Amino acid sequence: MTKEELKYLNNILSDANCCKLSIDELYNDCDILIKDNYLVDKFGNKIGTKGDMYHKLTLKKILEEGTVDKNPRPKYIDGSPAHTISINHMLYTYDINKGEFPLITLRPIAVKSAIGEVLWIYQDQSNNLDLLKDKYNVRWWDSWDIGDRTIGSVYGETVKRYDITKKLIEDIKNNPDGRRHIMSLWQEDVFKEKHALKPCAFMTIWNVRHGRDGVSYLDMELIQRSSDFMAAGCINQMQYLALLYYVAKSCGYEVGRFSWNVLNVQIYSRHIRSAIKLLKREPVNCNPKYILETSTDDFFDMKLDDIKLDGYEKEKVKEKNPQIKLDLGI
Repeated sequence: MTKEELKYLNNILSDANCCKLSIDELYNDCDILIKDNYLVDKFGNKIGTKGDMYHKLTLKKILEEGTVDKNPRPKYIDGSPAHTISINHMLYTYDINKGEFPLITLRPIAVKSAIGEVLWIYQDQSNNLDLLKDKYNVRWWDSWDIGDRTIGSVYGETVKRYDITKKLIEDIKNNPDGRRHIMSLWQEDVFKEKHALKPCAFMTIWNVRHGRDGVSYLDMELIQRSSDFMAAGCINQMQYLALLYYVAKSCGYEVGRFSWNVLNVQIYSRHIRSAIKLLKREPVNCNPKYILETSTDDFFDMKLDDIKLDGYEKEKVKEKNPQIKLDLGI
């Protein structure tokens, strides 16, 4: 990082009433070594997951190349403008059947809660915050309550109104080689009604791939307009990958490739110091994967507890790379 880039970051921190960074804070232990799409140590040994590799590269790219917004919509809980530094157009791809996985080990991730949220949207087809809290123990949407314990006409309400999930599954089953398997939460008509946050992760595109190994796979790409990367970058990937597992099982396919296409990836001004802290952390060696075990092929009968996270060193991650508190921009 150049002195000009450091000055740029410090101007952002000053606007957010944060302490300025020093050269030592930025440069010490922030080297990133990569081989075959994985992080490696100084001896060339693979460490962490492919998600860890993408995570570090993204943080570094934002800090070194990102630009600051001038008139942000979000605010911190104290009313201060929640400025971000961001980059545009990032693509992350994982070949799941080859062991690639988006989960990071640089800090603990609430995977079960993340999956519960995506089931709330696409299976329960709900916008009700009490259902989200009581069924999945998820409360992070409470800040977007429009006053009636819902988030209004968006997300699950949109899915229900247009019967989006059912139509997708029927389309894949009836026309597997079609190239129009799309679920979109971006519906202009519903935005005319009272609603909270417009969908960030708003579109998925699905393709059946008949592999040369004789196996038919279901691939999916998630398109997201905006990512609060420190708070939810890994969460969004993990929950939509789980959705791919559920839909693939429902349609009779193996899970194939999962891609995450993000139009704007940002670090909030009050997350910058935490981002640097993650850059300096060493990942935990493990090979996590999802295992979905259920006797039903009906997506709407599948349960949160049907999917398990295997091969993840949860306690080692908590001990080596403890959780980081992040102020949210609302």
